[in-house]
Amino acid sequence: MAYDFDLYVIGAGSGGVRAARFAAGFGAKVAVAESRYLGGTCVNVGCVPKKLLVYGAHFAEDFEQASGFGWSLGEAKFDWATLIANKDREINRLNGIYRNLLVNSGVTLHESHAKVLGPHEVEVDGQRFTAEHILIATGGWPQIPDIPGREHAISSNEAFFLKALPKRVLVVGGGYIAVEFAGIFHGLGAQTTLVYRGDLFLRGFDGAVRQHLQEELVKRGMDLQFNADIERIEKQADGSLNVTLKDGRQLAADCVFYATGRRPMLDNLGLENTGVTLDKRGFIEVDDLYQSAEPSILAIGDVIGRVQLTPVALAEGMAVARRLFKPEQYRPVDYKMIPTAVFSLPTIGTVGLSEEQAREEGHTVQVFESRFRPMKLTLTDCQERTLMKLVVDAKTDKVLGCHMVGPDAGEIIQGLAIAVRAGATKRDFDETIGVHPTAAEEFVTMRTPVER
Repeated sequence: MAYDFDLYVIGAGSGGVRAARFAAGFGAKVAVAESRYLGGTCVNVGCVPKKLLVYGAHFAEDFEQASGFGWSLGEAKFDWATLIANKDREINRLNGIYRNLLVNSGVTLHESHAKVLGPHEVEVDGQRFTAEHILIATGGWPQIPDIPGREHAISSNEAFFLKALPKRVLVVGGGYIAVEFAGIFHGLGAQTTLVYRGDLFLRGFDGAVRQHLQEELVKRGMDLQFNADIERIEKQADGSLNVTLKDGRQLAADCVFYATGRRPMLDNLGLENTGVTLDKRGFIEVDDLYQSAEPSILAIGDVIGRVQLTPVALAEGMAVARRLFKPEQYRPVDYKMIPTAVFSLPTIGTVGLSEEQAREEGHTVQVFESRFRPMKLTLTDCQERTLMKLVVDAKTDKVLGCHMVGPDAGEIIQGLAIAVRAGATKRDFDETIGVHPTAAEEFVTMRTPVER
């Protein structure tokens, strides 16, 4: 059968665009449909604008510390509208880049909603197109629980477009999005409270990392409310919000920001017209080749609920394009040793196993830890401390995990990720000469294991 396209991609986020571009480069006839914004969550309401806001929030600390280095500054003033306008301008520029990447690659772009009509057919704006392969890369969508007053809360989608910086913000959640936005609001001057129903945020991260970040956030004056959850939200006559917790306590806020999870974006996608199945969490079930129960339909990225990170979606998109149209270059995505950064203030960088994971997997573990005040702060009154940690297999000397909380943690961990993935041992770290004076050299100068 002759198809209109070899590959029809639904969703122009990171994974979908990567798959489409490279498939077209391999000679395939490709189309992409996108109903919202080119670049997907990451570019528009995710990692890119969030990192810009993190940069903005960090200036408050820089101004405070400048006097220790001889700088005399006038009164610092922050204007939220300027930051958001400049952020919007940059995102619009990136939207244009994504459009050019697709069009210049020879991809047909349909800027509208696509619905699957069958295993090889999609409908866009009343037109029907056939494709040998359909790739679903529609990403995820933030969820706000169904509680009384939920309409008064916002998610990350709306946070990037607030008209003004709220004076009092209540952030709900314990994942990286909650921690990052709490840092943003707090750093920009809002009175910020983080509410999480568990004992400590960032479940799944190394215990020392979680504890260290908690200590640093408390030093900075952030209000952390653990083992707490919201029962209802009520809007007051003056526009403020009265928040009642499940333990009966009440908190006042001007903004309630929910970061309590994301669902796959499958709305009106037409999967009921196919044999595609969902897992118990509602994500599309795929095999190791990203093929769904309907052989002609594939899925990648956040919609399959594996590792929900932009670089992972990019790798999955590349794997699909190669397997379908350049099989001699195909290699599967390796989900082990994926480096991760949490752009909290201070930042977390991590790669490999946490101490807890290493012990659960049966490793005999040696732990090397260092906590210190960075050199940059020695001329200031700031008492922030950096944490660096290595998790080592005592029998093989192999470094199983690297963890850091402190300035530039993400930048430093990226380089270490190569070493850890390549199987570096603690001896390799010890015999590597450090770059002096830097914080990063601490990773190659830790000699004495921590007693547990």
